[in-house]
Amino acid sequence: MNAVYASQLAFFAVHAPFDRMEMAHLLWMIARLKLGYYAQGEVIVAPEQGVVERFLVIKQGLVQGEQSVAHASDADTWLELTAGECFPLGALLAHRPVASLYRSVMDTFCYELPLADFHALLGLSAPFRDFCTRRIANLLEHSKQVIQAQYTQSSAEQQSLTSPLSSIICRAPVTCTPDTSVRDVLARMHELRVGSMIAVDEQGRPLGILTLPDVLERIALPQIDIDQAVIGIMTTQLTFLSPQALAYEAALTMAKLGFRHVLVVENERLVGLVSEKDLFALQRVGLRQIGSSIRHAKTCQEFQQSAADIRRMAHNMMAQGVTAEQLTQFISTFNDQLAARIVELEYAASGVSDSPFAGRLCWMALGSEGRFEQTLSTDQDNALIFTVPEGMTANNVREWILPVARRINETLALCGFPLCRGNVMASNPEWCLSLDEWKRKFSDWIVNGTPLALLHASIFFDFRSVQGAHDLAEGLRGWLMKVAVENARFLHQMAENALVIRPPLGLVRDFVVGKEHKLDLKLSGITPFVDAARIFSLATGITQTSTIQRLRASAASLKIHPSEIEAWVDAFMFIQVLRMRHHDEGQAQGLGDDELDNLIDPESLHELDRRILKEAFRQARKLQARLALEYHL
Repeated sequence: MNAVYASQLAFFAVHAPFDRMEMAHLLWMIARLKLGYYAQGEVIVAPEQGVVERFLVIKQGLVQGEQSVAHASDADTWLELTAGECFPLGALLAHRPVASLYRSVMDTFCYELPLADFHALLGLSAPFRDFCTRRIANLLEHSKQVIQAQYTQSSAEQQSLTSPLSSIICRAPVTCTPDTSVRDVLARMHELRVGSMIAVDEQGRPLGILTLPDVLERIALPQIDIDQAVIGIMTTQLTFLSPQALAYEAALTMAKLGFRHVLVVENERLVGLVSEKDLFALQRVGLRQIGSSIRHAKTCQEFQQSAADIRRMAHNMMAQGVTAEQLTQFISTFNDQLAARIVELEYAASGVSDSPFAGRLCWMALGSEGRFEQTLSTDQDNALIFTVPEGMTANNVREWILPVARRINETLALCGFPLCRGNVMASNPEWCLSLDEWKRKFSDWIVNGTPLALLHASIFFDFRSVQGAHDLAEGLRGWLMKVAVENARFLHQMAENALVIRPPLGLVRDFVVGKEHKLDLKLSGITPFVDAARIFSLATGITQTSTIQRLRASAASLKIHPSEIEAWVDAFMFIQVLRMRHHDEGQAQGLGDDELDNLIDPESLHELDRRILKEAFRQARKLQARLALEYHL
């Protein structure tokens, strides 16, 4: 009996969630397990068998789930399960029959736990319960720990970027009244050895802030009268965050605006101050320094250095366990700043800033940058939108701006953003259009577009303003939402296109692989989520461009349960993490920006990552099944 227990313990020790369970609970489970044998082709569980009565874990063999797409929207889609995987969790938790038919592909042995014992184990073991109720989220948490261990041994010592600001505030903020003299404020800052002073009113509402850099710029160099009221030299345009905001939001604000401090305000009252130093996890990342370097850059060499700093920042953040959603937002935000600064300087150098259409131009990001989803390997997808000054034509504007746009595209290419192979760039006259021309372009796609034309045009629906007249992009977005939601044929064609690319789950092996036994994580992994989320947003009038925001914001209108949305989000983020790890490893091996790809060999992945990737592809199939149901495809 001891030998049997030892063998079973060794098996469960390498499979989630059993590897996290307490020994007493694991032994309790093992004592109640039975071993079932199923010959090749034998049905293990089927819908007609009624309410499921046992929890199964595959010990050896292969199990295939079979289900018609027509019923795939509210249950498991087709799947393939191997040793260590368990089923059918959804049916067990809901106390219902299975939706899929589970059949052994080869001679298969399964550990089986009776229904009553399964529910008892849910009450005994928190890791087991968490896994069963949040399967993919639980696996992702486990995988994140593996990733952090691969990147750094010290990540556990660093402050998490997902911590709320309330947990980071070290002490009460040092404040003064707005009438306090500059002299007294400086004396108190020196006495308390603090780097900032905040003026508040009688209700504790912040009115202004003075920091050490301000002392040099606003007091020492101008040699002002230091007996005047301090509010006169303070920064009074303040940025607030709530105590519930996360550290990464404060870091992102500092990076965007070049601040060293963020005020924490609740019910209009100042409750704390978070500095860059307080964000201990960011000390090795240098977010403010990157943002500052970009804002002051003037040469191509400086831009190239900033681009390299962004990549180093991404590596450090992966070591800290920063989520894919947060990391891609940081990368996209800094890339936005880089592009905006290059545009700004090129406009000034070429005379655009003094032209008749100054202030009438908007540089737009498309594709992954437009969705805030850039990784370390991304080419350029951008466009220009403008209004035509009186006395000029759209062609007159293009004659002036296209050479400037070409130089901007070339500079971005030198910074590690290769020119778009499909020429979807602002320097292409086809994508340098007036507001009216863009409306006609989108109208033609929506009203008259063929499926092929819409397939090529899909990334244009992800446009977002980066530099210039932001109101032009916002106006175009508002107009587009009204037009798209009223055209059912257009949305139906978009849905048909979205179902062409299927997640690469195999019939015999775990995955369908292409050349060199590799998967394309972008085409086959990310694209199904991006395409479905775009259609949902257009159908429901959602103006956000991020895939995750689109999914979450459209859930209520489409009557999709939040847990289903979060499973899709988790799956999408995991594939993003794999892509970024692959790109980071490629750069470490010395590959150039134009040599990085999205192709991975699934056999090279950690066993846990292969399992989660398979689950992520299953979630993509569920999402596509929901899309097919919505548009009767």
